[in-house]
Amino acid sequence: MVDSFGRRIDYVRLSVTDRCNLRCTYCMAEEMEFLPRRDLLTLEEISQLAAHLVARGVKRIRLTGGEPLVRKGFTDLARMLGRLLDSGLKELTLTTNGTRLPAMAQELRAAGIARANVSLDTLDPDAFARITRGGDVAKVVAGIDAALAAGMAVKVNMVTLRGVNDGEIVTMARWCGARGCDLSLIETMPLGHVEGERSDTYLPLSEARELLERELTLTPSFHRTGGPSRYVDVAETGRKIGFITPLSDNFCAGCNRIRIAATGTVYGCLGHDQKVELRDIMRSSGAGALDDALDLLLLGKPQRHQFDIARPEPATHRHMSVTGG
Repeated sequence: MVDSFGRRIDYVRLSVTDRCNLRCTYCMAEEMEFLPRRDLLTLEEISQLAAHLVARGVKRIRLTGGEPLVRKGFTDLARMLGRLLDSGLKELTLTTNGTRLPAMAQELRAAGIARANVSLDTLDPDAFARITRGGDVAKVVAGIDAALAAGMAVKVNMVTLRGVNDGEIVTMARWCGARGCDLSLIETMPLGHVEGERSDTYLPLSEARELLERELTLTPSFHRTGGPSRYVDVAETGRKIGFITPLSDNFCAGCNRIRIAATGTVYGCLGHDQKVELRDIMRSSGAGALDDALDLLLLGKPQRHQFDIARPEPATHRHMSVTGG
């Protein structure tokens, strides 16, 4: 799959639900309306779609949400997709808030999920409860430990927020290093309407790096994953820190991914509304029609996103949980 700008698309972020058991302030509105189950692809349809994408050259699939682990039957889905690792898929990974990993990590690792990216913006229990509107940070830490014990690699995703958690960036880097986890720092992205102004808490990662370099020794790393992170090695911890900079240092020229919502809606870009609908095609037409729809998406895939933290309106009105993180 190649788009009109010559970018090869071999990475799919595949959402299984728009629901989440947390309500992070930068991600969701406090009162969310979630989709009825009938609007979602079934687990079998997700598996069929994934197999078709792998046949078209997709090498990496990341399962996302919402919170993917709240989807009933998720471990069954993981086993279905894990079989594709023998048929051309090179990597099956997961983005999660970690709260349900203690009960599921062993099964997920056995199914073929080798790495989990766990969202954790602060280690402070009170701050975590404020950011997530009532979440318990101890459950996330327990989830990280369970994933590590199951043999998964774990990367912690930390959205940096000025005046909220910027004082913890170095602490988080040391904490991840002590646990054997890498860390990715992420600039907040203007998706969907939330309470408050995102511009008030936006922190360019150039500033985060300056904070880190006051206490840690960072050197450029040649390490790359399927995503947009650019890594440095940390001498003091022996681990890596990734920087995801959609606002301050655009990385769209190297985009290799599409995002599929739990409804079967495929978006060419997180920061655009350009899309095609696959659910009804899958239910009524054959593989040829599915390929036609994917080719149409690739033809119209935007050159770059429309994120601008200074604009009063977000780049799109859908929340991150709708598209898939």
